Amino acid sequence: MITSLLPRRMMGSLTDSALLPGRCLREGPFAGCGFGGGHARARRYGESARLAPRHSLATALRALTTAISELRIDVALPEQDMERELQALHERWCLRPSHLDIAQGLHLPDQSLSFRMREADGEHFIYAIDHRRNALAAYIVMNRLIELNRRADRHLRSPHTKVARAYRRMGITSAVYRWWLDSGRSLISGARQSQAAYALWLSLAQDHPTVHVSLTGKRVRVVPAPLLPQILDDIDTRMVLLGRGCAVDAFEG
Repeated sequence: MITSLLPRRMMGSLTDSALLPGRCLREGPFAGCGFGGGHARARRYGESARLAPRHSLATALRALTTAISELRIDVALPEQDMERELQALHERWCLRPSHLDIAQGLHLPDQSLSFRMREADGEHFIYAIDHRRNALAAYIVMNRLIELNRRADRHLRSPHTKVARAYRRMGITSAVYRWWLDSGRSLISGARQSQAAYALWLSLAQDHPTVHVSLTGKRVRVVPAPLLPQILDDIDTRMVLLGRGCAVDAFEG
C-alpha cells in the first residue's frame, strides 16, 4: 500500500500558504525571508500530554504521536498575508501579459482560469489567473533544490503552491502537477509538507511511477526496500514522482 510507505512529513506544503524553512522567496512581500515553525503547536500538544493522567494511556500516546508528527508540518501564513501576496503578484506580473508565456495544454475542465508562466534561473513560475474577477487564483513555483547536484538539478523540481481561499478545491494544484508530469518532467517532495499536499501526492502516485530517494552530499540515491519508518522519517528521504518517459537513471548518483 502506498499509504504505508509515506510519512506525513514528506507530503509538503503545496496546497496551502506554508513556506519551506530556510527557503528564500524571490517574489512578494516576504522576499528574502525563510520561515520555520511548529513551536506553538508543540507547546499546545505538550500541555495536552501533561494532562494525560486524566485520560487513558492510549489517549496520552496519541497526543504525543501527533505532537511529534506535526512538528514536521510547516506553519501556514495568515490568510490575509497570503491574499496580499497574491494581489501583489497579480499587479506585478498578470497585469502585464506580455511578460508571461501561455502554459500550453494547461487548463481546468471548465476553462474558468487561464494559466501563464515564466522561467527565471531554471525555476518555473506558473500563474492561474481569473480574468473575470481580475484576480490571481493561484501561484505555483517549480523550485530548484540546493540539495541536488548538477546532474539531478536538470531533471528534478520541487513544487510549492499558494491558492487563494475562494479558489480552493477546484483542482488547480492537481491540474498543474499532472500537466508538469505529463510533459515529461519529474517532481521531488520538499523537506516538509502539509496534509492536503500529502493527499495530493498519494493521488498522483496512483498514476505515475514513484521512488524514494536519499539526498546526501548533493547526490541522489534510491532507497532500497524495506522502507523502515526511521528511514522514511529522515529529512533527507524524499519522494520522487517520475514524469512521462522519465527514468531514475537520469538523475541517480
